[in-house]
Amino acid sequence: MDSTRRNWTFSLLWTNLAVALVLLIMLLGNQISSVGQLLDILAYALVYSNLVMLLGLLLVGPLAKRLALRKLSPVPAFAGSIIVVVPVGCLLVQALLMAIGVVVPQHFWREYLATLRVSVPLATVFGLGAFLHASLRDRLQVTERALREKELAEERAKKLAAEARLRSLESRVQPHFLFNTLNSISSLITLDPVRAEQIVGRLAALLRASLDTSDRSLIPLREELAMTESYIDIEKVRFGDKLDGSVNVPAALQEIKVPPMSVQALVENAVKHGITPKVGGGEICVAATAEGDNLRIEVCDSGFGFDLSMVPPGHGLDNLIERLNALFGDQARLNVFRRDGHSVVEMVLPRV
Repeated sequence: MDSTRRNWTFSLLWTNLAVALVLLIMLLGNQISSVGQLLDILAYALVYSNLVMLLGLLLVGPLAKRLALRKLSPVPAFAGSIIVVVPVGCLLVQALLMAIGVVVPQHFWREYLATLRVSVPLATVFGLGAFLHASLRDRLQVTERALREKELAEERAKKLAAEARLRSLESRVQPHFLFNTLNSISSLITLDPVRAEQIVGRLAALLRASLDTSDRSLIPLREELAMTESYIDIEKVRFGDKLDGSVNVPAALQEIKVPPMSVQALVENAVKHGITPKVGGGEICVAATAEGDNLRIEVCDSGFGFDLSMVPPGHGLDNLIERLNALFGDQARLNVFRRDGHSVVEMVLPRV
């Protein structure tokens, strides 16, 4: 509807611009001697031009659209408008003017031919201009549409690539977690079968949770903490009294969404690099606070600390950083620092 309205408006303006140009030429050539003659010629020209224009739009417009749909040249439509529409239109308008008494029947053909001698050149010049304008406009619209489609395709490709990258990274994290958990269970079987059976139950629960979250990019912090507590409990089997772990997160924050296995990866890193190297073991504490639009999750351990820039590719924290980048871009980050003799890894996420 908007396109049709624009076409009609453009044709109306273009046609009456031609009338104004003809009158200007006649005035400059002293072919009009009075205001009355000017008004008569103006009325006559407006009726002629606009009725012929109307006929052209009704006949040539649909033809041009059919040619465009079939990807054929619009030149035949333009040529047809000059060869057929202008003479026929002028004839019909001349007949209409004669019917209402404006044209004297004896002068019909003489005035018709005189009008035709003016109308055909004008229609050719202004029709060519309109044809070129419409062709350029259509080409521009086609180009813009192609660019929009290309941008949408590129955006979809980027999104699919990011999702595939995220799924790949998550698949690399989950087997690593499973491997460590199975090691803990195997070390317990010969020493305490009852406890081993309990840990097998823990592992089954973790596997179910892992499968339940495999198709989700984000899960409530509550679910992530449940998996983290199970992981700590399993690791306590391996370390015994040498590992003291606690999770202290306010209930008000536990519905905020976090990436699956993210806090667990921080705890796993603390166990590996904070607790394992120390002969006497140590403690791990998980805490979370809200600050503006951000959620800050801290995993503290009593180990010696490490340099985040030295984390090798494929490491658990490296995988986590990649996952955060894929999900949140610059809105998420990991910070590593020392505080009160403890090593702290802080994960900052936007609150979603």
